[in-house]
Amino acid sequence: MRRTIRIGNAGGYWGDDPGALRRQIEGGPLDYVTLDYLAEVTMSILQAHRRKRPELGYATDFLEQMRDCLPLLVEKDVTVITNAGGINPLGLGRAIGEVARGLGLEVKVGVVDGDDILADLDRLEDAGEPLANMETGESLAPVKDRVTAANVYLGAEPVVRALQAGCRVIVTGRVTDTGITLAPMIHEFGWPEDDWDRLAAGVVAGHIIECGTQATGGNFTDWRTVPNLHEVGYPIIEMGEDGVFEVTKHTGTGGLVSVATVKEQLVYEMGDPTAYISPDGVARFDTIELAQAGRNRVRVSGVKGAPRPEMFKVSMAYDDGWKATGTVLISGPEATEKAEAAARIFWKRLGHEFEATHTSVVGTGTIWPESLDRWETTEVLLRLGARDHARQKLVDFGVLLPTLILSGPSGMAVTGGRPKPSPVVAYWPALIRRSSVTARVVVLDADGDEASETITFTDPAPGPAHEPAPVVRRPRARDWPRRTRRVPLRRLAHARSGDKGDTCNIGLVARSPEIYDWLREAITPTVVRRFFKGIVEGKVTRHELHNLGALNFLMERALGGGGTVSLMLDPQGKTLSQALLEMEVEAPVRIIPTEAS
Repeated sequence: MRRTIRIGNAGGYWGDDPGALRRQIEGGPLDYVTLDYLAEVTMSILQAHRRKRPELGYATDFLEQMRDCLPLLVEKDVTVITNAGGINPLGLGRAIGEVARGLGLEVKVGVVDGDDILADLDRLEDAGEPLANMETGESLAPVKDRVTAANVYLGAEPVVRALQAGCRVIVTGRVTDTGITLAPMIHEFGWPEDDWDRLAAGVVAGHIIECGTQATGGNFTDWRTVPNLHEVGYPIIEMGEDGVFEVTKHTGTGGLVSVATVKEQLVYEMGDPTAYISPDGVARFDTIELAQAGRNRVRVSGVKGAPRPEMFKVSMAYDDGWKATGTVLISGPEATEKAEAAARIFWKRLGHEFEATHTSVVGTGTIWPESLDRWETTEVLLRLGARDHARQKLVDFGVLLPTLILSGPSGMAVTGGRPKPSPVVAYWPALIRRSSVTARVVVLDADGDEASETITFTDPAPGPAHEPAPVVRRPRARDWPRRTRRVPLRRLAHARSGDKGDTCNIGLVARSPEIYDWLREAITPTVVRRFFKGIVEGKVTRHELHNLGALNFLMERALGGGGTVSLMLDPQGKTLSQALLEMEVEAPVRIIPTEAS
């Protein structure tokens, strides 16, 4: 049994750097490399691919990486785990086997499937699985006939079985990004299935590296402090048998691994920090301890966990009409005024009533909250969008848009050609009993022979309620000095944001413990909701992480429906953290850093 294993990440989404896998393997010693390919909408895209070509349904990019890197994997004795299998992991596994044989390599490939329940919805409903929307409580019945993808979030267990079978490459369907990272730890260290603290540490490790270089300086608020982003290194976890680990990267690569970069990634798409739920267990983000352990090295310890949830989560997608978006370049003096006039002309001329429309003038700040001042420029992009179940309305939208350049204000040009209707794929999260799910592990040997194992799950007994974090007395408003200065919030904090459906999560990380105490008093849910007037339509919830000096805000109904439903330029809310950092606040002079970060 090893005392430490090194797990690198080489991809955070479908579309990430295809050369990262080779660089990770060549850059230094690694035992495992993981690549995360799947988002909620990706499964529907892959279903569409498979309908056109039955042999597809997986991320073809990964197959190209295997053609390039398989000999190196064998030479360096590295195992690769990825959920690039999408909705056809067996097809990808067989294709990898063919590539290996073509290269004269003896490679055992593992495949994990069983997550795809699209064909079983009627059977599951008859068996008492309502699959109601877990956010709204709505019944699945009205949309069931339009469901295009339904996948259970599986955990580490089936991946562990593939590792035990000696597989060099393991491809899965909808196994969680944390699960593909946790599996090697369970396999190497023999962690018991109820060792919730160590399992939680593995989940936290997976969360830190799941988005690739977001843990090594990518998307970092203080981006100017990150060296050599043009050759940024991907993250590596050095996990100890006791569950204590370090985050680092290969020596000589660009980027930065610091307590601050790791904190930003921890608060990314986190939700309730006292209960970060995975299929393998619940991680307590409010117990994490971070320390700088050297140059580009952060030590993570103290992670506590709780029993795995009683249910699996299901991610479903369904057809929900059509949408179209188009842009017009507008230049010269009074560009903003011209754009606003062009938008009025277009919508009046089009004459349709749509279920939803969206107008933004990109370059003037219109994608940000109304509370931030706009600014004038000499060139803007007028972006128009519409959504409706009547496809012909969107056809008319696309036909009319180019006519603006000859019959609107001066200095206009259409960019991107005539917009075409595209299908809207809506997100439907649900829960399902574990006992209703069956996973399968298929092992393909070097000759292409296949052996399979079925994994059944049992419904666990309800676990104990997790203990609240200890109450720590914090300074109150009356304790602060009265001398203040008006500064943008970025002087006091850094932040990162992301999405879960139509909810935007903004993690706000204080630059010092004293600043954190002040932020708790000053940046309330009411303040945040007021600031995001015009964007947030639902409630705002705040979670506090004393251990990280961070606040996590969940803003509901903030992304125009989220995913492909949204007509917003940024439907994932990635830019909203930067907007919040521009909010001006009256802060005590004593706590303001002497230099802007």
